[in-house]
Amino acid sequence: MSIALYMDENVPLPIAKGLRQRDVDVLRAQEDNHQNTPDHIILDRAMDIQRVVFTQDDDFLAIANSRQQEAVNFAGVIYAHQQNLTFGDCIRDLEIVAKVSEPEDLVNRVQYLPL
Repeated sequence: MSIALYMDENVPLPIAKGLRQRDVDVLRAQEDNHQNTPDHIILDRAMDIQRVVFTQDDDFLAIANSRQQEAVNFAGVIYAHQQNLTFGDCIRDLEIVAKVSEPEDLVNRVQYLPL
């Protein structure tokens, strides 16, 4: 089973489109009627629908760290700094993570890109 991704609303659309062209299951927050939703609620929503959050927003790192410290479960976060990866590199790395990982591999974890 592969990982389904939930894209934070700040992730550029070309990344979602590129992943979909590679048969990666992607849901954007905007498509889920969660635009302008606080980050902690996005993380809760992803857990509810069993998707791992992909974000380029540093705030998710603090929230994930807090949840790890407090033993509050979350489905996982994949993080890439906006300036460290091109769209193509980001799509490639996300495809690898999504296709070779199992959902439980990322529970309560943060995976950093680039790989």
